[in-house]
Amino acid sequence: MKTFISIALLAILLPTMSYAEDVHKHEEHEKASGVEALSPDLRKLLSEEMKALQGGMMSIIPAYISGNWSEIETTAQKIKNSYILKQSLTESQVKELHSVLPPEFIEKDQRFHYLAGMLEHAAQSKKPELINFYFSEMNESCASCHAVFATHKFPALKPEGKDRHAH
Repeated sequence: MKTFISIALLAILLPTMSYAEDVHKHEEHEKASGVEALSPDLRKLLSEEMKALQGGMMSIIPAYISGNWSEIETTAQKIKNSYILKQSLTESQVKELHSVLPPEFIEKDQRFHYLAGMLEHAAQSKKPELINFYFSEMNESCASCHAVFATHKFPALKPEGKDRHAH
């Protein structure tokens, strides 16, 4: 239960981190890469997706503590199937995503959606311990991806030192 409370507190604090466009300009000598190298339209869609995912993740906490497994199942299914991106991307935007974003980003994204599917299954099975486990794994997946690909928005997640190896 302590683990779930810690995760719940983390999830409650997530809204304090802004998904709005970064107000800090990068130094001119830095080359944009990853998410920052996407076209403005695609970055906007990705930002909308992240906001929807955040809302979905946040809705799981009250559903969990009240035993509303069907709400968790529905939310997990939406997360698994993506809220916006899969429904809104043009063929050229799909190509851009796969050509601009590194394979590690795609792998992390696929893992997150896999975990959402497992959360959906756990909720269908009404297994609170598995719901808690997969929800925790999804939270870790978010933070792990942000630490690698979104430190421009979440600088506190940036590993200290250039040579520091983090898992």
